Order: sequence, then structure tokens, then C-alpha cells
Amino acid sequence: MTPGDPQFSIRAVAAGSLLGALVLSMNLYFGLRTGWSVDGSIVSAVLAFMAFRLVRAKRPLSIFETNLAQTAGSAAGTMATAAGLLSAIPAMELSGRTFGWFELALWTGSVAWLGIFFAVPLRRRMLGAEGLVFPSGRATADTIRALHSGPAEARSARALVWFALAAAAFTLGRHFAPKIESPPLHVWFPFLGVAAAYSFTLLVSPMMFGAGGLAGLRIGTSLLIGSILGWGLLAPWVERQGWVGPQTMSYASGARGWILWVGVGVMVAEALAQLALDSRLVLATFRARGAPAAAGAESIPTAWWVLGLAGASAATTAAARHVFGIPVAMSLLAIALSAVLAAIAIRVVGETNFNPVGGLGKVTQLVYGAIAPGRFETNLMTAAITAAGAAQAGDVMQDLETGRILGASPRRQLLAQLAGAAVGVAAGVPIYRLLVAAHGLGGTVLPAPGAQAWKAMADVLTQGLGALPPGAPAGVAVGAAVGVLLPSLRRGIPRLEPYVPSGLAIGLAFILPASYSIAVFLGAAAFALAARRAPARAGALGYAASGLVAGEGLMGVATSVLALMGIPGG
Repeated sequence: MTPGDPQFSIRAVAAGSLLGALVLSMNLYFGLRTGWSVDGSIVSAVLAFMAFRLVRAKRPLSIFETNLAQTAGSAAGTMATAAGLLSAIPAMELSGRTFGWFELALWTGSVAWLGIFFAVPLRRRMLGAEGLVFPSGRATADTIRALHSGPAEARSARALVWFALAAAAFTLGRHFAPKIESPPLHVWFPFLGVAAAYSFTLLVSPMMFGAGGLAGLRIGTSLLIGSILGWGLLAPWVERQGWVGPQTMSYASGARGWILWVGVGVMVAEALAQLALDSRLVLATFRARGAPAAAGAESIPTAWWVLGLAGASAATTAAARHVFGIPVAMSLLAIALSAVLAAIAIRVVGETNFNPVGGLGKVTQLVYGAIAPGRFETNLMTAAITAAGAAQAGDVMQDLETGRILGASPRRQLLAQLAGAAVGVAAGVPIYRLLVAAHGLGGTVLPAPGAQAWKAMADVLTQGLGALPPGAPAGVAVGAAVGVLLPSLRRGIPRLEPYVPSGLAIGLAFILPASYSIAVFLGAAAFALAARRAPARAGALGYAASGLVAGEGLMGVATSVLALMGIPGG
């Protein structure tokens, strides 16, 4: 970097925001299929850098401009989670509530800013604090430096583009020939018919394969274990008990709707147990002292975040009242609770690189289950406020850590963050509406497992145990016990940590069709084997995995447009 490198440029923020809209599209499609989303920072940095190289710009992006583009891109991409478009909103719609475009835009535009302004006053305290490394933020900084240092990293980054193009081509072909995604093996080999009835089929999906490469072998194996336990053992057993009907894949009356509760029990218990085990981090959040700001660093004016937080809080309160009928006092309490939980999320992200959005949302659901019993919408949407704050706050702090390492201006980064979030708001609702209109929610294409878990939790807290099907309370109890046991083993016996499966992944496998979990496992195993055989290419493999996810995600949005236009597939 040189003293002449611009700390802010419109072209960098605009490019990053537009690329962020692509990351948002990818995350919406990916998240409604799998229940999780991917960080858009490195993808945005790489794509912005390569875009300016490909168009042969007279002045390539500087290192600071690349940081600005990455910041704006990750802010836009995070809106899939921050706006509740993967959790609370589809959970409401799965419960029969429908929303107009204006209502969704009002809600999304209100909660988009909370986490950003929660994070700003904690910057000095958290960045540079002992034990906080913000791994994704540092990895992004390393990537940006490498992109500007020579051709080696740029060559690896090209893997992202080529694998994305291959995944996009496959996804487009799938629109016209759907059988290439799910070859009918049970037709060719009848002995596989019973397994196919419980969703043990072959799913050919670049996105799932790439997700396995990004998640790693431990998560992939955990998903496989969960699918075997849930779909291979538990689902046939509950059918034999007569607790469900013969329509295995029905949420309303089949085994799918029964084993979901066990998965939710595992996921919620593990998330809450992990928070309890991380109580040291929780306490440290409120007594930590960060390193002093670097000499010459440009601070963010206090008036900016105070006025921003006040405006975001007022808008969120008004939107919650208008769209969901939530009393003002309930919303204000949720915002106050969210400020505390967002600080906890930042601390956990800084040390573990994991943002406990789901667990923190469940904390809010439990609180409102006690103070507002029987109010389904209040339970879900106050938790959505918490999730918004935690998701955005964690993303902001990772970006600010990248900027701190590179020597960027935090004030300029905040402007890029706000611009990216605005683009995420503008793009999020129409893309979400497009996907739901084309494929529906809860079906084969968009099973929306995250929303199913949020809905299930709200059902129990508002309707009581009567919301559970016959025999399910015992299943939830067993699932919860497993969810507490697994993180306790990891923490209590550190040498076992690499071998103890993830309860969150096991629980998710009870909600996803088994074919999804198998596809992720195969991807994780293939990428792990490739990395072992060619360690020097491990970085390129990471870009390739991201490309597979991005390619199918973006083309999945495009084929949804084709479906709504009446252009027939196969």
C-alpha cells in the first residue's frame, strides 16, 4: 500500500454493494435450502478485485478500496440473516401468515441498521482485546494483502470464478433436465426403494458439495450421523409405533413432522449449553479493555452511532407495531436485550469465529415465552430483533478487524457498511419473494430448515406441550440431553474435541432430507481428501468450494425467474 491509496471511493463502495447483492442472492437460496449462510467477505473482496482487473480499469482497486468493496459486500450479503429472511419471516409464512411487499420492506429496512450501531461503540473495547482474534476478519485481511502482492493468490482466486461458472451451468441444465439432480437410482435398483422413501437418495448439487468443502469433515460427518439416526432409525420406528401416519415426508402427519422436534431439541440445547459454557466470554464482554486506537486512526464520531441507533430503534419499534402488532414496550425491551446479546455475539465471534445467532434468538424466545405467553408473533419477531443485532454486529466487527489490520479508516468503513446494508434491504425482499413464489416454502427445493426450527420453538412456547405430536415430548427430552452432552464433552475433555460431532449439525440433519446431508458429507470428504493429497493447493480448494456455492446459488435465482416467466423446465 502507498500513502496515495484512497481511503474512500464511490466506485469501490458501488462495486462492493452490487457484488453484495449477488452474495445476498446466493445466501437466500442457500439458506432456504440448508438453514445456514456463508460469509461474503472473502468472496466480495476477490470478485471486486478480479472485476476491475477483467475490465482493465486504468486505475486498479487499491488495497483500501478492496477493503471498502469487501465491507459493503459482506454487509449486503448478511442481510439474509439480519432481516430474518431465513428464519423468522419464513417461519411466520409457514404458519399461514402472509406479508405484502411494503410490510416486508418496512421490517427489513428497520432492523437492518441495529447491529451496525450496536457494534460501533464496542470497537475500541473489542478490537485488540486479549484473546479475540476475529479469524474471518484476519483471513480476509490476509486475502486482500495477497491479492495485491502478486499473481499466485490471483490464480487461486480464479478457481472461484471457474467453479462458479461450472456450477451455474449445471444448475441451468437442471432446470431443463431435473433428473440430473436426483438420478432415480431406486427405479434402476428396486432394492433401494425403501431407503428412497426415507429420503436416502442421491442429490447431485454443486452447492451442497461446496458447502461440505467449506464446512469441513467434522460438520459433514455430523450431518451424516444425524441423517442416519433421524431418517434411517427414528423415522421408521415412530411409524411402527403408530404415532404418525404413512406419509413419511409430511410435516403435518408423517415422520418428518415428528423427528423435527428431536432435531430442534438437540439444536436448541446445544446452542444454550454452549452459551452457558462460554459464560467466561459473556462476563468478559462487560469488563474487557481493548487496545488503544492506532495512532492517526480516524475515529467514528459519537454522534453518528448515537443518532443512528436512536433512529434504527424508533424505526424497528414502529415497524414491529405496524406489521406484527407488537406493543411498543415489548419492542423496546427486545432492543435493550438485543444490545446486550449483540455484545455477547461479538465476543464469541472474536474468539471462536462462530456467531451464535440461533442460540441468542432462543434466549429471547424463552424470555418472551415467559412475559408474553400465547403470543406467537411477539415470540418470533422479538427474537428476530435479537438475531438482526447479533448477525450484523458480528459481521461489522469482523470487517472492522480487517480494516484495523490493513490500516483503513473505520469511519470510511462504516459508510461502506451502511451503503451495503441499504443495497441488501433493496434487494433482499424482491429476491426472497421471487424464490418463494417460484418454489414455495417447506418443499423439496426450499425446505427452510432454519425457519422450521424457529416455528417449532415458538409453537411450544405459545401453545405449550400440546403442540407436540404423540410421543414427541420424550424425543425432545432425549434430543436436549444429547445437545447438552456434546459441548460438555468437547469442553470437559479437550483431546476429544476434534472427534465429538456437532449437535447443531446433527439436529439440522433431522430437519433436512437425508439426501442433503449425504451430499454435504460427500463434498466434505472429497475436499478433505484433495487437501491431504495436495496441501499446497488447500487455499485454491477453499475458493473452489465457495465458487460451487455461489454458482448454484446465483443461477438458482435466475432459474426461479425462468419458472415464473413460464419458461418450462424438464
